[in-house]
Amino acid sequence: MSLLEISSFAAGTWIAPGAGARTIASAITGEPFATAGNNALDVQAMLDFARDTGGPALRKLTFHERAKMLKALAQALTARKQELYALSFNTGATQSDHLIDIDGGIGTMFVFASKGRREMPDGHVYLDGDVEQLSRNGTFLGQHVCTPLQGVAVHINAFNFPVWGMLEKLAPTLLAGVPAIVKPATNSCYVTELAVKIMLDSGILPAGALQLVSGGLGDMLDRLTCQDVVSFTGSADTALKLRQNPAIVENSVRFVAEQDSLNASILGPDAQPGTPEFDLFIKEVSREMTTKAGQKCTAIRRIIAPQAQVDAVIEALTARLSKTVIGDPRLETTRMGALVSNGQKADVLAKAEIIGQEAERVFGNPDDFEVDGADADKGAFVPPMLFHCADPDKASRVHDTEAFGPVSTVMGYRDLDHAVAIANRGQGSLVTSVITHDPAVARDVVMGAGAWHGRIYINNRDSMKESTGHGSPLPHMVHGGPGRAGGGEEMGGVRGVKHYMQRTAVQGSPEMLTRIGEKWVPGATEIQGPAHPFTRRFGELEIGETLHTASRTVTMDDIEHFAHFTGDTFYAHMDEDAAKRNPFFPGRVAHGYLLLSFAAGLFVEPNEGPVLANTGLDGLRFMKPVSAGDSIKVRLTVKKKTRRTDEYGEVRWHVTLTNQDDEMVAEYELLTMNAY
Repeated sequence: MSLLEISSFAAGTWIAPGAGARTIASAITGEPFATAGNNALDVQAMLDFARDTGGPALRKLTFHERAKMLKALAQALTARKQELYALSFNTGATQSDHLIDIDGGIGTMFVFASKGRREMPDGHVYLDGDVEQLSRNGTFLGQHVCTPLQGVAVHINAFNFPVWGMLEKLAPTLLAGVPAIVKPATNSCYVTELAVKIMLDSGILPAGALQLVSGGLGDMLDRLTCQDVVSFTGSADTALKLRQNPAIVENSVRFVAEQDSLNASILGPDAQPGTPEFDLFIKEVSREMTTKAGQKCTAIRRIIAPQAQVDAVIEALTARLSKTVIGDPRLETTRMGALVSNGQKADVLAKAEIIGQEAERVFGNPDDFEVDGADADKGAFVPPMLFHCADPDKASRVHDTEAFGPVSTVMGYRDLDHAVAIANRGQGSLVTSVITHDPAVARDVVMGAGAWHGRIYINNRDSMKESTGHGSPLPHMVHGGPGRAGGGEEMGGVRGVKHYMQRTAVQGSPEMLTRIGEKWVPGATEIQGPAHPFTRRFGELEIGETLHTASRTVTMDDIEHFAHFTGDTFYAHMDEDAAKRNPFFPGRVAHGYLLLSFAAGLFVEPNEGPVLANTGLDGLRFMKPVSAGDSIKVRLTVKKKTRRTDEYGEVRWHVTLTNQDDEMVAEYELLTMNAY
């Protein structure tokens, strides 16, 4: 049987394995089935292709166009995910594991596509925060903006998630407008290669946006500049070596790392045996030990339980783990497959032996366990192994040794402060969970452990039906952690996109900031349109287009009628003496919402037109009360336009209400959907 040849995609060409190629064995049988690697890759040509061809093409697109591109890529992968499933079995992953890696990766790409459309502008500059007032009269302002880096992102991924590991980095990178060179771990690069082929074959990506290295990077990292980014997932030792690359240090190359993590799960003191929380805890720990055969950066390595419940936890986990069917991952009955390779198996067993120096193995014998449909000696199979550390305070190796497989250690705590201290002994992790029904327990854990953990997952009877699980990083939330976990952050919605952009402080006049950010800033030019703005279609409206209305006098009858009609008879509107005792009011004043209603009456065009709906109101502030006899007028300005579909777009209007003395009374932003 001939071996699969896993190619690299470099500078627009697929390059087969060559000098320096490695043989890859099936995790199930231990037999060679593929080869990958080529020492002859022209890494400078790859960098040039990304920087000179891929980058400019991506930067020409708006954030929304890049978001649509991500959605189309996710759809292309979805259409062919059965091919990815079939190939991924060779990594030792079960069908359930595929749902996490392959479906989870595709889902992450869909989320970033949605985030790009909903939370980023249909433009080329991302505004980071509000305008800063830098002068008394508002003629000199500041605004932080983010623009794409003009280099390349080098993604170095781990073996355990050949699809999700790539896509969770690739999605925010492409959304930012930066090309990527993906280097998967060789042991599972064949799955990544197929996913890359699917995306490239779709024709969706511009040339140079995505390249693949199946094998070693050569001296690519030596050639990076301050415009490049390295995003790494793997061991702390490897991360340290990469960080110390002279080019990375000298050029201040951004380095995002997600590395070793001795994640913990704390059973709350209230979660006694027989409670839903105790049962949930056992289920979560068991699932995290066996999913992907424990090869997850977020898997639970340390099980922290009240000392009085340690025996019950061990008994319950033993009962649940004993039902785990280990075998050929292609069998429907298999619940846990193999490790990725026999080399990884040897590493896990060696690390388990180290843990065993301070803890007693209470379940799982690597020398005596059953494997369905495969040979336990030839394949990379190990059983779930549960240890008990009787004295976690004196122990050290259980807090610094990660066996990257189905291995976890139970340890008892005296009180909640002790539990938090044990969790923090990991010196920084990606996630710690607490299973409790007591909000006070959850708060104390967050306050005590938050500084040491990138994510704190809290679950109980109220949320367990919909929760996503201790070990599931979500694209909406940051994935990373301090210290031992690498000090980086990935995903987190738009936060993850910013890793591939430069934040720049821009200072200038309102007019300059308006043109740069494509968002009207008060004080910039007001444009008088040819007709009422509500009669103009989305594509016709200009940023800064402004309507000034006539005035309307507010009467006491207006205030009385609004109060009785709405039921809002708050004393400030109805009781003159009480209102005067309030330091904010001169006497009875108009309702704020009455003023908003009058404002709408002043600027609305009543006839049918391109305004389809009023969808919201943001940032409402009332600055000065309005009394009977005062008058108000409105300035309505097109602040921002965001295309939503080919049929309509969102218009954000800046609305100000002023009184007869031109003093600001109220300010807000109105959102409408307008026909395109």
